[in-house]
Amino acid sequence: MTQLPNIITLLRIAGSMGLLLFDVAGVMFWIIYGLCGISDIVDGWLARKLKCVTKKGALMDSLADICFVACCAWKLLPILELPQWLWLWAGVIVMIKVVNQLSALVMDGCCCFPHTNANKITGFLLFIAVPMTLCTVIPITIVASIATFAAIHEGHYIRTIC
Repeated sequence: MTQLPNIITLLRIAGSMGLLLFDVAGVMFWIIYGLCGISDIVDGWLARKLKCVTKKGALMDSLADICFVACCAWKLLPILELPQWLWLWAGVIVMIKVVNQLSALVMDGCCCFPHTNANKITGFLLFIAVPMTLCTVIPITIVASIATFAAIHEGHYIRTIC
């Protein structure tokens, strides 16, 4: 029972890879997308509920998040018509997160993927905003604002707590 959260996380990785097999316009893509998003919430909640939170599980969760974002990006970015300034903003957020990881690597000799409340809120809002971005850039712009704060907050967290 204590491995159930990790199993759910592994299923999210498999589901993320499964997204690559389906057309974005198809129902299966969005069913898998929804299941992956729900599993992201459920695995952490279940780990806390079963009192089986581990560093390995947290790392797996972060890797599953990266896999999900990468697979979604692979499928969705070619069809989204985002303005150049939004691409640049996303690049800045990615650079902040890369600097955060390099900082953790230099300071502690390992990467640190903190599950701060700001990161959790960003992930949840990004999950909701992505489908809406097919119609308008306003939701993703709001998420970009929150993601910028979360990335800066993550850097502070890494330097003071990790």
